[in-house]
Amino acid sequence: MRITMINKYYHPHLGGIEHHMRDLARGLSAQGEDVRILVSNESRQHALDTVDGLAVERLSRTLAYSSTPVAPSMRRAILAEATREDAPDVLHLHSPYPWGEVAWLRSRTELPTVLTYHSDIVRQRLLGSAYRPILERVLDRVDVIIAASPNLVEHSELLAPRADKCRVVPFGIDVSLFDDTPQTTARAEKLRADHERPVVLFVGRLVYYKGADVLLRAMKQVNADVVLIGRGPMEAQLREYAVAHGISNRVTFLPPCDDAELAAWYHAADVFALPSVARSEAFGLVQIEAHASGTPVVSTDLPTGVPFANLHDVTGLTVPVGDSDALAAALNRLLTDGELYARLSAGARERARRDFTIPRMASETAAVYAEAVESRA
Repeated sequence: MRITMINKYYHPHLGGIEHHMRDLARGLSAQGEDVRILVSNESRQHALDTVDGLAVERLSRTLAYSSTPVAPSMRRAILAEATREDAPDVLHLHSPYPWGEVAWLRSRTELPTVLTYHSDIVRQRLLGSAYRPILERVLDRVDVIIAASPNLVEHSELLAPRADKCRVVPFGIDVSLFDDTPQTTARAEKLRADHERPVVLFVGRLVYYKGADVLLRAMKQVNADVVLIGRGPMEAQLREYAVAHGISNRVTFLPPCDDAELAAWYHAADVFALPSVARSEAFGLVQIEAHASGTPVVSTDLPTGVPFANLHDVTGLTVPVGDSDALAAALNRLLTDGELYARLSAGARERARRDFTIPRMASETAAVYAEAVESRA
């Protein structure tokens, strides 16, 4: 089957959707599917290149607004895809990307189309209010909608009324990256040697919805070190908070790191924390990375895929959103109850390596493509 994926950007651009799209494209290609990528470039240049053996077309970008690149030739490029000799059997949109979705609507292509709904737009109210009518039209017109969890379908105002055309395909990761290799184990031991206390790990951008501020408030009640891997606009505020509340000697800020170093940190940590506070956190794939490493997670009970990814009392613990006291209590419980910790660690590793692999994600997505094609036939 021939598939063309449409999104804002593509690897090596850093971003959750871009990372997922790369893994999915690789997984589909490994299973014999023919995948092309159509995205905006990060410059005014139009470029054709090959990434992991896949054809990637990067359209000229004139500007970006609220992280949304404007590529004027997107509509024309979609029409060109639909009329080429080896036209795709399916178009696959990744939402939210307002410009791409407008271009798809304006193209009026009759190609079967699947859309992966990654998250609601929560904080950008002006963009959200203008974008919602467009997205409503897009969701009504595409053939099938993919969501990564049943929670998102149930709680999203846009997906719940369209539940009949939604299919749940949980995200997958390359679980082999988190194997207990001699190299990973040795590096993890070196990282642990720098900490006399247990280690609580956080990985993600330091932005409002990730809740890193809630985690630092909780750490005042937890006798452990916290390592935050990531950068973002809240970093200065978080550093100031740590100093003002006397915990700066137990807080380490690190920049994003490569896969090998990240795997070592997951193995070095005692507990992983994802204290997200808004629906912008639609899944929290870092939880699955921690699980694959055998590290239990404490996360929040958002009405998204976060508690689906981290099942309470199976792979970790979930706490109310924004409740630093409950977060501290859950962290302390995992750090002091050896029997609970061992059970959740085993459950986390088993579930990640069984249910959240790239081959499983690719196979289930291919089945959705087949359904979309059949619905048009």
